[in-house]
Amino acid sequence: MRIRFSLAILLGLALSAVVYARNPYPAPPSGQSAGGGYGQRGGRGFGGGMGMMGRGVAGTVTAETANHFSVKTLQGDTYTVNFSDNTRIMKMRSGGGMMRGGRMGRGMRGNPPEQIKASDIKVGDAIMARGEVDASAKTIGAVAIMELDPAMAQRMQQMAADYGKTWLMGRVTEIDGTKLTLMGTEDNASHSFVVNENTDFRERRNPITLADVKVGEMVRVQGALSGEIFTASLVNVMRAPMGGPSGPPR
Repeated sequence: MRIRFSLAILLGLALSAVVYARNPYPAPPSGQSAGGGYGQRGGRGFGGGMGMMGRGVAGTVTAETANHFSVKTLQGDTYTVNFSDNTRIMKMRSGGGMMRGGRMGRGMRGNPPEQIKASDIKVGDAIMARGEVDASAKTIGAVAIMELDPAMAQRMQQMAADYGKTWLMGRVTEIDGTKLTLMGTEDNASHSFVVNENTDFRERRNPITLADVKVGEMVRVQGALSGEIFTASLVNVMRAPMGGPSGPPR
């Protein structure tokens, strides 16, 4: 199955905290659009921890020039990541736990990104690029690029491999008693899970019940897959505060 690792988990937090704090609407490279988001172009996540992602791509640099990188995803696709003087380029360092069960760990919070130059990124480095993806042409006009250290890249790959086995995230499409179905943000596929008397329900940090979970809401689920049955230990409803749009940041 072609897993896709959500932009919301990493770039939605790390890049928005750093890039948009400096410039709420960074300009994309010349001739490129910063529009998009979760939609037809560019997909909804990125593959295998290092593939496609909503409004971006991630993978290993295979070639570098003065204005673009060639990036190979785990699926074997090669994308051209175009950048310019307007592109924010940073390096993210891990330290301690980074991501557990689809959540940000201490390492991400403890080590903020540092700004670097495009020339600091070399062939063999793992990067993520955010911007407008043209999936047919396999190009992206990057508004932000982040270099990942090897430890972080490995953890991302592991997290992507665990999707559907220890965690799920998506929008609830059906509730049938103690069985819920969601449309996964990571692979744009339908997933079902069951809850029981041991399942903890939360809205952010506030305790709720199964009756409070509604169709159409975004949830993050932790649990375990046994055979074909995913049993949830935690269901976290990702409602936005103060009536804002629900779901992960884009």
